[in-house]
Amino acid sequence: MSIDRMKSQISDKAGFIAALDQSGGSTPGALKAYGIPETAYSSDEEMFRLIHEMRVRIMTAPSFSGDKVIGAILFERTMDGEAKGKPVPTYLWEERGVVPFLKIDKGLEDEVNGVRMMKPMPELDKLLARAAKLGIYGTKERSVINLPNAEAIAAIVKQQFEIGHQVASHGLVPILEPEVLVKSPDKKGAEAILRDEVLKALDAMPGDYKIMLKVTIPEVADLYADIIKHPRMERLVALSGGYSLDESCARLKQNHGMIASFSRALLGGLHADASDAEFDATLSKTIDKIYDASVNKV
Repeated sequence: MSIDRMKSQISDKAGFIAALDQSGGSTPGALKAYGIPETAYSSDEEMFRLIHEMRVRIMTAPSFSGDKVIGAILFERTMDGEAKGKPVPTYLWEERGVVPFLKIDKGLEDEVNGVRMMKPMPELDKLLARAAKLGIYGTKERSVINLPNAEAIAAIVKQQFEIGHQVASHGLVPILEPEVLVKSPDKKGAEAILRDEVLKALDAMPGDYKIMLKVTIPEVADLYADIIKHPRMERLVALSGGYSLDESCARLKQNHGMIASFSRALLGGLHADASDAEFDATLSKTIDKIYDASVNKV
């Protein structure tokens, strides 16, 4: 079955997961970095059309394949779109060998007690059912931690695992993403609390499904080693979080068993005006660097 091959690839194959899931709030910045200013579009529809074209250009580039990019996280509109006449999830898996994931959160609440919880997702079951039909393998949901507030971080983890359980009930694999901000005034302290809360939550998980975890690359190397080894964990992946490509890769190399799931660090250097050959050469160089950091540890 396709799902078994996807699971084997995500669980065991060398490589990394591309994060192509910029949503409404982050799309203008992504387009600007790509060389398309806000003056180039006058509506959300035009903006999303332009970002979809950028993503399709990435997904159809020769270097973007399952040889090194084992998975890709998609924005809902990207999942619903097409690449070369096929639904994007189908194209990614059948033509590129890349396992498709879907970003499911609807944004963040305002910061309270040093964290930002996910907003309610009343239509989540409908979205998950649709995603499963479209061939999506798993999902990703993001919340944010700024301060080392133990009670607030415990609430973040609780919400993440509850949504993860809902995702798993649809046969999908959840990627939980409690992001500790790289600019946190006590990133190390927040990460230590997060690790302990995640381990407790893993031990208390119902059922027999597995989850994935996406975290900021920690200040203490191999901080999440016990999480990686936990029997309920499918894979641990890292976000770049605003670090440059070089710094993200250098930090990642210090953490054994952790692979990349970069967004900004992956897309940096790509430009709308580049020829297809130039575009792929830039993307290929970045893919090689992220792959190397995900595989070769010091």
